Amino acid sequence: MSDISRSSRLVDLDQPTAAASLREVMARFATGVVVLTVGGESVHGMTATAFSSVSLEPPMVLCCVAHSAVMHQAVRSAGHFAVSLLGVDQEPQARYFADKQRTLGPAQFATVRTTAGARTGAPLLDGALGWLECELVDSHLAGDHTIFVGSVLDSRRGPAREALLHYEGTFRPGAREASV
Repeated sequence: MSDISRSSRLVDLDQPTAAASLREVMARFATGVVVLTVGGESVHGMTATAFSSVSLEPPMVLCCVAHSAVMHQAVRSAGHFAVSLLGVDQEPQARYFADKQRTLGPAQFATVRTTAGARTGAPLLDGALGWLECELVDSHLAGDHTIFVGSVLDSRRGPAREALLHYEGTFRPGAREASV
């Protein structure tokens, strides 16, 4: 009997438990942690793990945002977003921007060191592993989320150190960038 047969259970996706089962399985997929930001009148920040590179030619990335999130309307209104890739020492920032009870608007950045992005004006978290500024070029409805596709306008690397990962509901240190 295979490991899959012994340790798994099949879930009928029509059952109410399908979402809970998917959440359990996906919690075992380690992901990097980023803070998405939007500048201008819709200024906002949000911790995200549903982020990925899409294309190198042209350079494009995607992020997935729940329809119910403040960030959803902020990205739509602004037409841009920025990404700060978090290092392991930036767990406090990840927790802060994941807190739905924090102050919103420009005041949410009062205690976080940021630099305005040159291309979008979106706040970029100081000390991140890297930063991307993106123009929103496409969006796709996907269940209770929207997949936002951004054309990368600017990308920069920050100081090398361990990345912050999210795995099984907790933040953990990830791999350190290799020296060349």
